[in-house]
Amino acid sequence: METTGEDENHPALQTEHIFFGFQTKPRKMEMVTSLVYPPPPSILLNTMSVVGLVSLAKVGWSEVRGIHLKYSKFNNNNKTSSSSSSPQPQKLPLGSFSSRTGMLLLYTPAFLAAAASFFVLPSDDLRLLLLKSALALHFFKRIFEVMFIHKYSGEMAIDSALTITTSYFTSTALLLYSQNFTLGLPEPGFDLKPLGIVMFVVGIVGNLYHHVLLAKLRNEDGTKKYKIPKGGLFETIICPHYLFEILVFWSFFMVSQTIYSFSFAMGTTFYLVGRSYATRSWYLSKFDDFPEHIKALIPLVF
Repeated sequence: METTGEDENHPALQTEHIFFGFQTKPRKMEMVTSLVYPPPPSILLNTMSVVGLVSLAKVGWSEVRGIHLKYSKFNNNNKTSSSSSSPQPQKLPLGSFSSRTGMLLLYTPAFLAAAASFFVLPSDDLRLLLLKSALALHFFKRIFEVMFIHKYSGEMAIDSALTITTSYFTSTALLLYSQNFTLGLPEPGFDLKPLGIVMFVVGIVGNLYHHVLLAKLRNEDGTKKYKIPKGGLFETIICPHYLFEILVFWSFFMVSQTIYSFSFAMGTTFYLVGRSYATRSWYLSKFDDFPEHIKALIPLVF
C-alpha cells in the first residue's frame, strides 16, 4: 500500500505497528490493515474496543447460563405467560416500567446521537456519511417498530433498560468518533463498502419482516400469551430477527472498517448468540410441542 509523505505523518499511521497495545510484525500488520484502518491514536477508543467486546461476550455467556437481561419473556415480573406455572415475580432493585417505555428508552438516545452527527461531524467523506445514515436509519426503524408494530404484554427492569441504553448510545457515539479518525487516511486494501450496503439492506428488511410476523402472532386471537412463531425463517430457527440484526451490525463494520466497529460487531454477535440460545431453551421449557428441528440462530446448525 503506497502512502505519501503527508499520509505517513498522520498520527494513526504512526501507531500502525501497535495493535491493541501489542507489537506486531510489519507483514502481519499489512494483512490486518488490508481489512481495517490502523488503530486510532486514542486511548479511549482502543480501550473501549477491548472492554466493549469482553463485556458483551460476558453478557452473552450469562444468557447461556440463565442470567438474563430482564426484558421481554425473561422479565419474571411479566404478568403474562404461556404457562400457569410461571415463576414467582422477582424483586427488581430499581423497579420496572412498561416494555414500550423501556424499548423507547433503549433506542432514542442512540438515534439522537446518530442524527446529531450530521451536524456535529459535517463531512463529505462517503464512509462517514454511510455510517451516519445506517445508524440513524437502524435506530429510527427500531423506534418506529416500538410505536407501531410490536405488541407488548409485560414490563422491563429499569436496571436492564439503563444498561442496554448506555451500551447503544456509547457504541453509536464511539462508532462515529472512531470513523472521524480515518479521515485523510489511505483506504484499506479491500473495500467492503458495497458488501456492507447490501448486508445492511438485507439485515434491516429481514429483521423488520420477522418482527411483523411476531406482531401478527399476537393479533391472531387477541391474547397476549406467547406462542411458537411461524412463517419465514421461524420455520427453521427461533430467532431469525436476531440473525438479521447481526447482519446489520456487521454491515456497520463493513462500511466503516475500523477496529472499534469490528469489536462492536463481534461483541454484539456473542451477545445475540447467547440470547438466542436462551430463547430456544425458554421455548423448549414452555411448549411441549416445540419442534426439535428448530434451531436457535443458524438453520440446521445452531
